[in-house]
Amino acid sequence: MAATTTSSISVSSSSSLNSSSRRCLSSLVQSRHCSFLRNNLTLNKSCKGRRSFQVVAVSMAPETQGRASFLDRKESGFLHFVKYHGLGNDFILVDNRNSTEPKVTPEQAVKLCDRNFGVGADGVIFAMPGTNGTDYTMRIFNSDGSEPEMCGNGVRCFARFIAELENLQGKHSFTVHTGAGLIVPEIQDDGKVKVDMGEPVLRAADVPTKLPANKESSAVKSDLVVDGETWSVTCVSMGNPHCVTFGRKGEQNLVVDQIQLADIGPKFEHHDVFPARTNTEFVQVFSRSHLKMRVWERGAGATLACGTGACAVVVAAVLESRSERVSTA
Repeated sequence: MAATTTSSISVSSSSSLNSSSRRCLSSLVQSRHCSFLRNNLTLNKSCKGRRSFQVVAVSMAPETQGRASFLDRKESGFLHFVKYHGLGNDFILVDNRNSTEPKVTPEQAVKLCDRNFGVGADGVIFAMPGTNGTDYTMRIFNSDGSEPEMCGNGVRCFARFIAELENLQGKHSFTVHTGAGLIVPEIQDDGKVKVDMGEPVLRAADVPTKLPANKESSAVKSDLVVDGETWSVTCVSMGNPHCVTFGRKGEQNLVVDQIQLADIGPKFEHHDVFPARTNTEFVQVFSRSHLKMRVWERGAGATLACGTGACAVVVAAVLESRSERVSTA
């Protein structure tokens, strides 16, 4: 089974599933030039938008008088970073090519991702030296400090970041080592990024989930009791675990805008049937070619988009015979 996801920089993403292509994420991502100094955040008015790249400096104010902050204790006291987003799924990108150790710790990443007292982001991504013959290694710390295996929107932003760092022009591809294995992003002539996400993992034990397999070795339309209600779920791994639900058992069509995501999302994420926690997609079916998704991401909470989640939704929709093999999500 294979899937292709194409997302624009505006508000929508398209997904298709066919036997001749593999899942791809293709989109322009936007960078933002920010100057963050002594807890004052300003946007550079000269920012040229999605094709721009500028290195900026960050210095965090001391928490107490006379006490050095965590970034003040590093090198010159500044962390150079660029802010990118794909469909609003935003990341702090750090050039870490000179070291195999991230320049900030998971605890420091939590502070940077704070939207009130830090830079604000869904995660911090590090561009690191290649591993096992690859050109680069990508590591990411979520906004809660955890480290996921993979991030679809994140790897697209990573590819644009590398293109700017290396001053790549025109069409290029390179190999990236991730926790989910080898990823090969392709920079297109128009600046979009195409990413082969590999084959979906459907075997329940490998997702992983403790839900019993009910369709060959997969968990498809399985019953899952969450907070006293029984939901129908399908479990898919896109290098990271996903639980996709189209509603409660017996529900005709879920209205995703009525979901209290901040309340129900953590209960799915930390359910004991998911030993590695899980991303959760709540999906509304408008037609067999049009799906609407809201996502609660493992380690990041509610986000505006999720690349691996969009792929997982299309896979689950086809497995449940809810959509055609070409869909818009």
